[in-house]
Amino acid sequence: MTLLLIAAEPRELRGILRRASAVRPAVWPVNWCREATLGGHRIFMTAGGVGAARAARAVETAPEADAVVSVGFCGALDPALGPGDILVATAVGSAEGIFPARPLHSACPHVSGAVWSAGQVARAAAEKAALRAGGAAVVEMEAAGVARAALARCLPFACVKAVTDLAGEDLATDFQAALRPNGYFATMVILRASLRRPALCVPELFRLHRRAGLAARRLGEFFADCRF
Repeated sequence: MTLLLIAAEPRELRGILRRASAVRPAVWPVNWCREATLGGHRIFMTAGGVGAARAARAVETAPEADAVVSVGFCGALDPALGPGDILVATAVGSAEGIFPARPLHSACPHVSGAVWSAGQVARAAAEKAALRAGGAAVVEMEAAGVARAALARCLPFACVKAVTDLAGEDLATDFQAALRPNGYFATMVILRASLRRPALCVPELFRLHRRAGLAARRLGEFFADCRF
């Protein structure tokens, strides 16, 4: 099979890249893209930026494929989910509606549940609790765009996410304010803002960095054993 893996940032794909072979640049009009082989499948990976619109454009301009998978990090809404936990979506909800998602199977530990695709970073524990009341297990920002574009191309859609922030946590860092027009977070903006509230923001950034590494590694393990 030929698979499209759509993420927001390259770091979300690092674990998968480490498990892949024959990695090389791909011909694809997006900011960051790679072609590789994984588990006997040809895969195209892109990190086209944050948000549903950029994710949709990545699918719309992608090479021909047999299926599309939204991949990356997420925030937990279910209090039972911990750092690095893998969730395979049963459906993706957003302001646009609800999109069904195909199941994927792997021997690596994972759970299944609904994904809420938001228009901005969910920072407050109270906001996450409200989203949880709607039935979603995790929140992120790209999957609905991927699902919509996959549906338009009549391609099977799946979604696999790894947790980096927890349901009961408030994020002190305003990542939304650091989002650049190209769809990536401005590292220097985040660092400068963290120095205004160092006691809260600096430990948080180190914690999220460690969790992002764990989440990327778990995604790589999941996809290395995944059956499509």
